Amino acid sequence: MNVQDVAARLLKAYENAEPTAPVIETDPEATITDAYRIQQEQVRHWTSSGQVIKGHKVGLSSAAMQEQMGVDQPDYGHLLSDMFHLEQQPIPASTFLQPRIEPEIAFVLGRPLEGPGVTVADAVRAVEFVLPALEIVDSRVRDWNISIVDTIADNASSGGVVLGSKPTLLSAVDLRLVGCTLHSGGELIATGAGAAVLGSPLNALVWLANTVGPLGVRLEPGHVVLPGSMTRAFPVKPGDSVVANMAELGTVTATFGVTS
Repeated sequence: MNVQDVAARLLKAYENAEPTAPVIETDPEATITDAYRIQQEQVRHWTSSGQVIKGHKVGLSSAAMQEQMGVDQPDYGHLLSDMFHLEQQPIPASTFLQPRIEPEIAFVLGRPLEGPGVTVADAVRAVEFVLPALEIVDSRVRDWNISIVDTIADNASSGGVVLGSKPTLLSAVDLRLVGCTLHSGGELIATGAGAAVLGSPLNALVWLANTVGPLGVRLEPGHVVLPGSMTRAFPVKPGDSVVANMAELGTVTATFGVTS
């Protein structure tokens, strides 16, 4: 397979506002290693075009998301500067192709974190604070018909991020016990807890640091890390308003603009 050609096809999906065929369908020999090479090729394109890497996301880290997507392991993607949207400000619907939303506890790093060999203690020391967050996942693969190879190649289905505005120190909260309610249009659509994410969101942060470290990637101070969803992902459309309430962490709201 040609990594550059597949990366170019995925990049054109947003340019053409049209999802593309699954990578595993057009290139059935593609491996997870190939998929990360495809992802990196796109990251190089985005950064050369002026975008800045602002963090990483861990995807498919909960049993609910693995079951929903039909996969059996986590993955990771990059968070670019244009993916961040302000809370309660209308998010342009044209930004996405097939958006879904999920609640997460975002880590903001105060120290660098570089694997291999990172422990939970190292991760705790590196976290400056946490924020409630809503991640907008999106797929450039038609009908979300994805394998693990497809989602990795598609930058772990990264679409957008909305961060809440109330920082909380790790010492003030047990992330495993943080409960979450997710409302759309005022209607309760899901509940979850921090323990759904690999037993604790901190475990996802450790997994990420130790996974990208051997590739020469260091998690930097100021980076945002999304460890994974506490619930299933839910489709969103123009005009929707979604609120996640995470008990002591506070709330975060994502509002999607209405198309003209």
